[in-house]
Order: sequence, then C-alpha cells, then structure tokens
Amino acid sequence: MTKYNIVFIGLDTHKEFNEGAYIEDQRGAKPVHLGRISSSKLAINRQFESKYPHATLHFVYEAGPCGYWIYRLITSLGHCFYVVAPSLIPKKPGERIKTNKRDALKLAKLLKSEDFTPIYVPEPEDEAIRDLSRAREVAMKDLKDAKYQLKALLLRNNIYYAGTANWSVKHLRWLTELVLPHPAQQIVLLEYIQTITDRLARLERLINELTHYVFQWRYYPVVKAIQAMRGVRLLVAAGVIAELGDLTRFDHPRKLMSYLGLVPSEHSSGGKRHIGAITKCGNGRARRLLVEGAHSYRYTANISTELQKQQEGLPKQIIDIAWKAQLRLCKRYKKTHC
Repeated sequence: MTKYNIVFIGLDTHKEFNEGAYIEDQRGAKPVHLGRISSSKLAINRQFESKYPHATLHFVYEAGPCGYWIYRLITSLGHCFYVVAPSLIPKKPGERIKTNKRDALKLAKLLKSEDFTPIYVPEPEDEAIRDLSRAREVAMKDLKDAKYQLKALLLRNNIYYAGTANWSVKHLRWLTELVLPHPAQQIVLLEYIQTITDRLARLERLINELTHYVFQWRYYPVVKAIQAMRGVRLLVAAGVIAELGDLTRFDHPRKLMSYLGLVPSEHSSGGKRHIGAITKCGNGRARRLLVEGAHSYRYTANISTELQKQQEGLPKQIIDIAWKAQLRLCKRYKKTHC
C-alpha cells in the first residue's frame, strides 16, 4: 500500500460487524473495499491503527440505532470523525441496489468530495439526559393509550362519569366501584385500572428522576433561563435543551428555526412564489414541545405567580427579553386570529 497523507474511510455500521471502505486523497483515486470488521472496540482499533500508522484518517458513518460509541471511540484516538443523517445522503433517482459494500464505498467517496453535511453528536452526559426525557414522553404516551382503552370500554357499555375531573382520586375510586354486565368485561376493567395505576407510578418515577438529574446537568443554567418564557416549565425546558444540545452551534435564530422545521416551505418558479406550511423537518420532539408551550400565547400578556417564581434569580436582561417576546407573540396571535 502506498504512503499518503489523508485516508477517507466509510463505515456501514451494524450490530455484529461493520463494513469498511477507504479512498486515498489523490486525484483519480478509486475507493477500495476493506471487508467486514468486527464491532468489538479492540478489532476496530487494530484495524485502523496498524494499517495506516502515518496517515491522517477521516471517518464517516450513517447515524442509526447503534448509537455513537464508534464515533466516541475513534475520536478518542485522535482521528476526525463525521456522522451523517441517512436522509441527507445524496441518492441517484435510478439507484435500486443497496448492499453493505456499496454503502461503505459510497460513504468514503462522499466524504472525500464533501457532498454531505455532518450532524451534531451530543456528549455522553447530554445523551443520557435526552434518553431520560424521551423515556418520560414514552411513559406519557403509554398512559394516554391506557386511558383511551378504558374510556372506549365504558363508552361501549353506555357508562358515563358524572363528575368533572377525570382521572382524579374521586374518579379512580368511582371506576373501582363499577360493575359491568359480564364477568369477563369486569376482568378487563380491573386490568385497565391496574395498568393505569402502574403507568401513573412509572411516569411519576421518571419525572422525579429527570428533575433530579436536570439540576445537576451542565446545561441547567440554560434550562433555567428559558423558563423565563411563558408556557415553558422545567420539563418542557429540559426536553427542548436535551434534544437541541449546544445552542451555540446555531449562529442565528433563523438557523435554529430551520433546524426545527418551523420555517415556511416555499415553491417558487419564474415570477411565481408560493409560501406553504412549515417544513416540519429536523427534530420533531423539540418542535412538539415548543408548539405545546406556544399555546399559552393565545391569551393576554400576563406575568402569573407561577411565572414570577420561575423568573426568580434570573438576570434582568433575560426577564426583559421574555416579556418583550410575550408582548410580541400575544399581539401576533390576536392579529392573525381576530
């Protein structure tokens, strides 16, 4: 193998093995298939440290379910590593054959030609908080599904709750006193009640743990600061920052909005310009949390007691920005909906 300064290596990652390919930094160089590489850390280290002792290595692989451990392993060895989203990889319209070998060769060529944009890779601590925040969202969804199933059972049997507060202690007590027409249905009702009770306890545990770790997180000052905004409490703020990570990577608010898919779509041709709905690209979880918080701006601008407590201890500059944003957003909502 000839001596060269830079080697571009593409990896197609899987659970048990990785498919590798490389291409030299020379004019007219063609990618070379490396074959399968074991997914163990020792095998990956030996494969590249021994073969290219004097070269500068640049790696790339697609983001996927295997996570970022390969990225962190190779960057810890001092090499350059890039992670690309599968949706951002260029693809020819007539390309219908997909294999591990082809994917690795394609990644190596694209890395050399710089034909893709790498994605942001969170730090291990940030990823752990994000996992905990996502687990809370999953628990909320599971709880909501269980409630829908129980309500559907009651609706089919023409049973209605006369009270006002659903899922309160009084409502749950009323559910346990119900007697359905058939013993089999009674078993289903009791199972649903038990499922809801278990999922309520699970959600409460996750909320307590998330609250505990957020106060120790390095981004807690940012989480605390954005709670100055109306409609943004601790769990919403923690979820947004956990999904976005380091906000300094966005040098302008428009780039952040574009990343979240909150900018309008556009289709312009010739002298015609058509502006459509928001693109809904990027991180859907962060976008959902922001939209959830934005619902509070339907009402008149106001500093409630709860919001005042959230703003305690924050610099005056942050509070002023939050108040200015609230006035602007409330006014915009009234202007567009009245």
